[in-house]
Amino acid sequence: MTVAYPEFRFIEHLPKDTPICSFIELDTWVDSIWEAFYNAKEECAKEGDGILLNKFYSEGSCATIVAAWKTDENECRWAAYGDSVVFHYSHKTGLLEHSFTRLADFSNPPRLVSCKDPLEEEGFNSGVFHLDNTSEVFAASDALSHYILMMYELSKSTMYASELMEEQMKQTNNTGLLQVAEQESFDFEKDILAPLLASAGSEKEFRMLMSTLYDKREIESDDYTLAIL
Repeated sequence: MTVAYPEFRFIEHLPKDTPICSFIELDTWVDSIWEAFYNAKEECAKEGDGILLNKFYSEGSCATIVAAWKTDENECRWAAYGDSVVFHYSHKTGLLEHSFTRLADFSNPPRLVSCKDPLEEEGFNSGVFHLDNTSEVFAASDALSHYILMMYELSKSTMYASELMEEQMKQTNNTGLLQVAEQESFDFEKDILAPLLASAGSEKEFRMLMSTLYDKREIESDDYTLAIL
């Protein structure tokens, strides 16, 4: 979700009114834009040194995609490829839905959209959120998504005991984040979600919040992106 070269953004070319609902639709869309994207990034890479150009040729330009379309007042369709996540939180029910698999899967290598390699159907996921008049729909990059889901599951630790145990048993960097966070006393909606969504209106406030979470060792050094529908 970090954009290195703003003159050509994936997100600007997503269909605005028609949701992507299948892997074939995603693959067709990527196929329609990859060549112009590749050519633009190749020219940028050529302006750097040989190492950058070789890295571009060997790896392509990798990204995750997550998008949501509000199709009517009570429905939101979403699509995702990779480990960025779209969330739906209902203040009425206190339930958080999301496009990802399980908390521990954040430590697995993600499938990425590349201008060099074909997409894999196993990396695609899509679905529908059913909204109410208190709904919040938002998307976040992978490291921030891990934090959101981790804190939500800790707030309902009995319900998510197996997922939290799975994260503990993996013994990755994310395990350390969980061990720190589980010592904290908090209300998910008031102490986690509300400050996060409020910070989205100001880059300065968002940076300050991420710095605070980093200092508390609840997130790691990474790129962080948040978007609200």
